[in-house]
Amino acid sequence: MSKRAVAYLRVSTWDQSVQTQLYDLQALARQRGLEIAKQYTDHISGAKSRRPGLDELLADARRGQFDIVLVWACDRLARSVRHFLEVLDELNHLNVEFISFREQLDTGGALGRAVVVIISVVAELERNLIVERVKAGMRRAKLEGRPIGRRPLVVDRNAVLLERAHGRSLSQLASTFRISRASVSRLLKEAKEGQYEPQHWAL
Repeated sequence: MSKRAVAYLRVSTWDQSVQTQLYDLQALARQRGLEIAKQYTDHISGAKSRRPGLDELLADARRGQFDIVLVWACDRLARSVRHFLEVLDELNHLNVEFISFREQLDTGGALGRAVVVIISVVAELERNLIVERVKAGMRRAKLEGRPIGRRPLVVDRNAVLLERAHGRSLSQLASTFRISRASVSRLLKEAKEGQYEPQHWAL
């Protein structure tokens, strides 16, 4: 039984054409003795997380409707290295091969799988370096006596309760005291249950 192939095409704006990508992928498919059974297309920026075409492709992959995904370039598929690896990992678990025309990356072969492993290691190293930089910054701030994170917002809760008694809505209270509706609701609930100090409330 021959393997079923599909193509994923993406351009950033509607005035761009996917025909060049499709032409190259059709040539690639012929070289490998494949036929592209379906095309998934997105006209959307690479930075956008929600893509109708990609979402449909992954949904069909989970239903086992194809065996190979062809893309013109890796950056057509994902918005970041992390997202790219997440998509590749899901396709791998679904036993779906991934082939990129520009990078000549083929996860159906040993070399392609090795490249994916290397990319994963580099991405993990990058994440660890970012975490270490954040921790180092927090340690330095602590040693220098600087506050870490946002300072607590102190609200005159008695004033909030008084305004509420005069019929002000949650939205009006949130706007007046520059806090969220959720904070107003929590304050009123705690006031009703008697779970607060009489003067101020820190958010």
